[in-house]
Amino acid sequence: MQSHSWFMFVLPANVRQLNKNPVEGFSAGLIDDDDIHQWEVVVIGPQDTLFEGGFFKAYLTFPHDYPHRPPKMKFITEIWHPNVAKNGDVCISILHEPGEDKFGYEKPEERWLPIHTVETIMISVISMLADPNGDSPANVDAAKEWREDPCGEFKRKVARCVRKSQEMAFD
Repeated sequence: MQSHSWFMFVLPANVRQLNKNPVEGFSAGLIDDDDIHQWEVVVIGPQDTLFEGGFFKAYLTFPHDYPHRPPKMKFITEIWHPNVAKNGDVCISILHEPGEDKFGYEKPEERWLPIHTVETIMISVISMLADPNGDSPANVDAAKEWREDPCGEFKRKVARCVRKSQEMAFD
């Protein structure tokens, strides 16, 4: 029960902090004021990247034992990226369960730590858009295109996703 009461304090504090001091590049808030576990975020495609001009909507779902375990992030807007699975699931180190990586790819300090906030998660996601990790892809097809033909098919697919995100931004 103690971790649940901590959770009840930490996430609303995150909401208040973001409302008081918005961070450039994304917006975030509760989907429903009665459920602090479900957040909606909109990531604005970073300048000077293929994603520039896009408005990519995603959900952050926090576990009941947050901040001891990471939230899950899933893009609802279609996005073509090596570190986003075709179903929208985001695969970045800080959203991986804490502790040792059984494959030895990530150091424990690169994985989830209870000090992470919505802001640090979103900054990592924005960084991921600007600089994909092709060594650990969630979307193998996107990673292959990004490595082999970043200015061809990969760029065309990303541009299509950006256009669609702009069309759907205010739905």
